[in-house]
Amino acid sequence: MIEFPYAKINLGLDIVHRRADGYHDIETVFYPIALNDVLEVVRDSETSLTCHGNPIDCPMEQNLVYKAWRLMSERYDVPPVQIHLYKHIPDGAGLGGGSSDAAFMLSMLNTMFELGLERHELAKMAATLGADCAYFLYRQPMFATGIGDLLEPIDVSLAGRSLLLVKPDVYVSTRDAYAGVVPMRPAVSLRERVALPLEQWQRTVVNAFEPTVFAAHPWLADIKQDLLDAGAVYAAMSGSGSSLFGIFDSDMMAEQARDRFAGSATFVMKL
Repeated sequence: MIEFPYAKINLGLDIVHRRADGYHDIETVFYPIALNDVLEVVRDSETSLTCHGNPIDCPMEQNLVYKAWRLMSERYDVPPVQIHLYKHIPDGAGLGGGSSDAAFMLSMLNTMFELGLERHELAKMAATLGADCAYFLYRQPMFATGIGDLLEPIDVSLAGRSLLLVKPDVYVSTRDAYAGVVPMRPAVSLRERVALPLEQWQRTVVNAFEPTVFAAHPWLADIKQDLLDAGAVYAAMSGSGSSLFGIFDSDMMAEQARDRFAGSATFVMKL
């Protein structure tokens, strides 16, 4: 069985409260994009994981795909499988690639072994693997609250626009990004701000991680500005970085802007 886990971008991200457990409550919009990994799962006598594409620097037992299989095996006695994962979504980029792989793994095992689990049951399991894992079971824009695990459909569409995604060779620690943030609940909710025309987003739909991350990595701020200078209607960092994206009116504009970022991985796609 083969599936194609997809990536997401964050349209705005507010950090509204620091919780007693040390985590933070956020408000953000997860938006799916057509950037995919490839995940193949076949029955076997013992479980193995083979990775291709972008290098993954962690042992098999720490990979979220393996953790998803182990969770299913412990709860539903799922038998061993051979897993092949081709990584195309950049890691450490705020795109949720690992979380998407894990969510798809749960869904694939559910189908392969006819477990009959409903999506909300899979979502509860996914949330134990990562804060945004459950999102990738839905493939639609979602307004996320809590630590990113509470999801509601939201009517936001960027259909017809083009996206230029830029991933520089920079690693941003999520822990460090959170450490520099002072939680604050904005006067106007993100839900209301993303309902405004896209042309108004640049001054209203903000990512609260940007000031801290840009202070530590000033060239990320330069990339954002370059996207705007190239004609992006809206540009922002996704999650805690380090990828940045610009939303353009056409594929031609996005492709032309791509030439500015020769030192980074770039992806152009239709939204």
